Amino acid sequence: MGDFVTIKEIDEAVDAIHERTKVKPRVGIVLGSGLGDIAEMVEDAEIIPYVEIPHWPRSTVVGHSGRLVMGKLRGVPVAVMQGRAHYYEGYPMDVVTMPIRVLQRLGVETMILTNAAGAVNPDFEPGDVMIITDHISLIGMVGPNPLRGPNIDEFGERFPDMSQPYDRKMIALAQTIAARNGTQIHQGCYICLSGPSFESPADLRFLRVIGADAVGMSTVPEVIVARHGGMRVFAMSGISNKANLDGSVMTTHEEVLAAGKLIVPKLKTIILNVLENMDSST
Repeated sequence: MGDFVTIKEIDEAVDAIHERTKVKPRVGIVLGSGLGDIAEMVEDAEIIPYVEIPHWPRSTVVGHSGRLVMGKLRGVPVAVMQGRAHYYEGYPMDVVTMPIRVLQRLGVETMILTNAAGAVNPDFEPGDVMIITDHISLIGMVGPNPLRGPNIDEFGERFPDMSQPYDRKMIALAQTIAARNGTQIHQGCYICLSGPSFESPADLRFLRVIGADAVGMSTVPEVIVARHGGMRVFAMSGISNKANLDGSVMTTHEEVLAAGKLIVPKLKTIILNVLENMDSST
């Protein structure tokens, strides 16, 4: 069967975190490229570098600090991942998603995921925020599904349902919060590709035809693993660049990070208020 992440390795990571903090997180938050500043909001923060957690994958990408921040946000105990690993860095999918397993074993019941994404929908502008209402797991459809390998029965069944990957009550709550605060947001479908190359104009036109509104290189594998384990999931994309459907502009990682400065205040507003009102959406 090859080498796959085991529950023993997951629990070794859990034990190492328990040795460093007494925080019992209810909510896990994953921060994507250029969005790590949100971790600075955590109160009574206890910071654990990823390199000090056994078996935890290291992020090698600029804009991903590589730290687990434990503490409270709006009174809710949280575990905030300041950066993530990606398939394109050379990790197998079960390693990329291992942190989600660890968070669940720590007691996390709800995941809030963020990413920087490229616009596929031509109506989206850099700095916009999109609530993810569905996804296309293009990378998972053709082989590298994070659930490939032996099923870990302690988390979930062999063939988990994905009919509602994103929690509808949390989506409705976020829409209400955005409207109340005058924060313009979109809703849409996110598609995950392997990366690390950005998409060609023909790629983007194809993605648009099959129903994608935004494209990135993360998040969907984490969602699949979280749902396999029965966690609630809420996810948002920060739109980092306009749809390049005709090849007229170049896309760079620097503009992805720069767009984060526009996106972070909007994400902060939604995340803080979702945490404050989350219990009413159960």
